[in-house]
Amino acid sequence: MATKEELLRRLSDDVFEMEDEDVVEDAEEYLEAGYPAMDAIHEGLVDGMNRAGVMFDEEEYFVTDLLLCSDAMYRGIDVLKPHLPQIENDTAVKGVIGVVQGDTHDIGKNLVKIMMETAGFEMIDLGRDVPLEKFVETAIEEGAKLVCMSTLMTTTMEGMPRVIEMLKEKGIRDDVIVMVGGGPISQKFADRIGADGYSANAVEAVKVAKELLKERFPDGDQMMARAQ
Repeated sequence: MATKEELLRRLSDDVFEMEDEDVVEDAEEYLEAGYPAMDAIHEGLVDGMNRAGVMFDEEEYFVTDLLLCSDAMYRGIDVLKPHLPQIENDTAVKGVIGVVQGDTHDIGKNLVKIMMETAGFEMIDLGRDVPLEKFVETAIEEGAKLVCMSTLMTTTMEGMPRVIEMLKEKGIRDDVIVMVGGGPISQKFADRIGADGYSANAVEAVKVAKELLKERFPDGDQMMARAQ
């Protein structure tokens, strides 16, 4: 039987090498061995996607290659996701999530959504290339406590402070936690635009969201308990 490390490496290689059939078999073998699905996603599939990203930066991979890599990653996630610890809760905290207008890169956003839902949040996925006003409209319509925005492009990141301004204009800024993330985003940028939180990865996003809920709202402890 293969070790956990060997299986994680195979999952990473499957994504990196665009093997969307092998990744399913390897994910199933990983689960049959009794290893935690969360590790397979982050230490296997995401690792492979990160390696592909390096190749893209070095101009060894092209956009079409990244798309094929992401297809393999999502095939693996489809196998693993049902085995993540799930929380059923009718009073889950709602969050709006999307990639800001002008950007169609949604791999990071999708991973954050998966981790947040696994932690018990109800995430309303607006998708990619989302009109800025849609974040605000949906937050109002759904009574969301979180607005999560991402981008991988420096040319679109300035849309984030515009969303924050629109929340202020609607008089609900204090009622909503704004979280930002993505390749060009940093804690310094988040502080500059007045965002409440920033995370560098999907797992950290869950921790940040829970802490902000606890700090911002009078019943934050109860909200956080529902998102454990």
